[in-house]
Amino acid sequence: MSKFRTESDSMGALEVPVDAHYGAQTQRAVNNFPISGQPLPAPFIRALALIKQAAAETNLQLELLDEPIATAIVAVCQQISAGQYRDQFPVDVFQTGSGTSSNMNINEVVATLASRHSQQTIDANDHVNMGQSSNDVIPTAIHVSAAMELEQQLLPALEHLLTRIHNKSASVGQVVKTGRTHLMDAMPVRLEQTLQSWAGQIELAIARLRDTQPRLHQLAQGGTAVGTGINAHPDFAEAFAVRLSALTGLSLTSAPCKFTALATQDTAVELSGQLKALATGLMKIANDLRWMNSGPLAGLGEIALEALQPGSSIMPGKVNPVIPEATMMAAAQVMGNDTAICIGGQHGNFELNVMLPMIASNLLHSEKLLSNTARLLADRAIATFTVNEANVQQALARNPILVTALNPIIGYQKAAEIAKKAYASGQPIIDVTLAETDLSRAQLEQLLDPARLTEGGIPD
Repeated sequence: MSKFRTESDSMGALEVPVDAHYGAQTQRAVNNFPISGQPLPAPFIRALALIKQAAAETNLQLELLDEPIATAIVAVCQQISAGQYRDQFPVDVFQTGSGTSSNMNINEVVATLASRHSQQTIDANDHVNMGQSSNDVIPTAIHVSAAMELEQQLLPALEHLLTRIHNKSASVGQVVKTGRTHLMDAMPVRLEQTLQSWAGQIELAIARLRDTQPRLHQLAQGGTAVGTGINAHPDFAEAFAVRLSALTGLSLTSAPCKFTALATQDTAVELSGQLKALATGLMKIANDLRWMNSGPLAGLGEIALEALQPGSSIMPGKVNPVIPEATMMAAAQVMGNDTAICIGGQHGNFELNVMLPMIASNLLHSEKLLSNTARLLADRAIATFTVNEANVQQALARNPILVTALNPIIGYQKAAEIAKKAYASGQPIIDVTLAETDLSRAQLEQLLDPARLTEGGIPD
């Protein structure tokens, strides 16, 4: 038996694998774009299926599509959105800039399967793609897939990370440690205050992402080819948004200006910028953990991260901060993805952006990386690190910068002299200050108490 069958489209006939559910246009894309070997991500295919289902239900509601055909389309779309037939979407990310190949890919797969299951002829263009264009389907799929991943994956992951940080703060927060600016010894802080800094970054990231959601929920669907809505029912866009909202659980709306929705990807660029800001925050937290964990003998050694795997193929017993390192690499990749998305966003030429598949892929990739690393950082680094209190207290007791608290009493210049002598002699700051001032040991113990210094203010 032949491994191929012949399919035709407006450009002629060509061979398609005999077991493929797609047709000629998909095969042309497979042949034309052997670039990365990476198809569009699963969340994007899911969004396409939900869009086709909502469109069929809307066209049925508007009495444009016969009920048996609409029912067959909906049934297949439900299977695809549930994860079936994923191997039937092989088109490379790097394809035609409108994503027409991917739109026709799902149109052909749905038409083939719906025709087979219902034993009637269902056409990829006339039925599955009714009232639609690749030019509004793909921008809609970008928004819907990114919005679902944000609501269902990334935001819950960030809330989980925030909870872990708060829980850790409650258990170890009262430990006082040497603060550091420029990586140099500075005034003391409580570990709780370090963790508050991390929590604040995550809270702000969540707020920024939430702020982007209303714009992300606006849909291009109904603009069809150039934004005018040609070949779509006048009520299609609004009815479609209602149907897709019901399918996704999101509060989706029809974009107020379809010309903007087709020609630009400013909202995707905005969301990517928020993801980059989050990646920057995770990079900071990961680096703090690495520095605090460094050593354990020749570094800071303030905390010990959970030992997850051997750290060296040649040095026995070495254990590395693998989760923070993985987080940093993921964050760097998100920053790279953002650069590509920004460039893609600049290529809205007249009535259409022509880098849509790449924008979709990178946006979803960034959301996935951040969702996964946020949970790993929460569960395998922050929740499980232990505090080396002996190391913390030893460094704190020898910290000459504590003399800063005496500035209002003895003046900056005298305090600087004392700090330099303490550095040079290696003596505790309280001993040097006792010899250099008229202050009693009892006064100095009160004034230089590290725990009190973490409260700020002017000494009495």
